[in-house]
Amino acid sequence: MTRETIALKIKRQDAPGAKPYWNVFKLPYLPHANVISCLQEIQRNPVTADGKTVTPVTWDCNCLEEVCGSCTMLINGRVRQACTALVDILEDPIVLKPMSKFPVVRDLQVDRSRMFENLKKIKGWIEIDGSYDIGEGPVFPEKIREKAYALSQCMTCGCCLEACPQFTLTNDFMGAATFSQVRYFNLHPTGAMNKEERLEAVMKSGGIADCGNAQVCVEVCPKKIPLTESIAEIGRETTLQLLKNLVLK
Repeated sequence: MTRETIALKIKRQDAPGAKPYWNVFKLPYLPHANVISCLQEIQRNPVTADGKTVTPVTWDCNCLEEVCGSCTMLINGRVRQACTALVDILEDPIVLKPMSKFPVVRDLQVDRSRMFENLKKIKGWIEIDGSYDIGEGPVFPEKIREKAYALSQCMTCGCCLEACPQFTLTNDFMGAATFSQVRYFNLHPTGAMNKEERLEAVMKSGGIADCGNAQVCVEVCPKKIPLTESIAEIGRETTLQLLKNLVLK
């Protein structure tokens, strides 16, 4: 039987703290369409399935090729990117909800600034003086390069945190994405200069000790980043750092 329409049931919220509600939309079926293109069609003509004209649905998106992570949402109960969610392989109706572990800005838009604040805490960057030529960068051993490349693919999408039972709206847990970035920057020969500072940051409240090792983070990561390996590695590194601190105290 040929599919003629696409139904989208969308959880909406008009402002932060406002009471959420649902709208259902029906669109003509287009083969190979993704959820973003459906949302764009609703934005163009925001009329519900029962004929009511409503305000256009809002959401975040940018790259449309699963690189920026901004269009992350719950699609049929699974956290993922809307740009790579094809309607042909989704059950009807397609149920869209904003991520529940971040404050809702409006509709499907959430505020992920907590993730970026955590990257500031762990100095998620390589400190260099760009005022003069320092020559070519360091050469990585191939085994280290392979590890670093896998970790570098993190797009701060929030999937791992949405799935994590330890990460909530009301606590200060950093989560797998932050721990993995500590590992990533500490692997870099230049980044290793701030290794102890990064480890100290994740030894504080909300750090690695609060991880319950549920391991669901790695299951939902769209880039298949070895998050559980990173958590284990940072756990070992922080233990050694703690012992070092006690010896030098």
